[in-house]
Amino acid sequence: MSCECTKCGACCVAPDIAMLDKPLGLVCPHLGPDNLCTVYEQRPATCRNYQADELCAAIDAPTLEERVQKYLAHFGVTEEAEQIRASGITSLTEWRRRRWAVAAAKKA
Repeated sequence: MSCECTKCGACCVAPDIAMLDKPLGLVCPHLGPDNLCTVYEQRPATCRNYQADELCAAIDAPTLEERVQKYLAHFGVTEEAEQIRASGITSLTEWRRRRWAVAAAKKA
């Protein structure tokens, strides 16, 4: 079901966006201070194809940070997002490399 976009910015922070190399829980580099996309006309297909849905209504909250936390909790990825933030990594590719390296080390 499609809903009207509230332009809250949560979809530009909470999920990872591979086409932009943006990790989970970090602000998209193109999200402006008004929570609007600064490259809207040239945004990648992933963003262009996104449609607001019932999850947008379910995570409604007064602040962007509260909406993002609700989104992450909904998918059970709050801890991973916290790890990404704490690591200082700003690249999805680098985060995945680190996770794979840790997993490989545990198997060895």
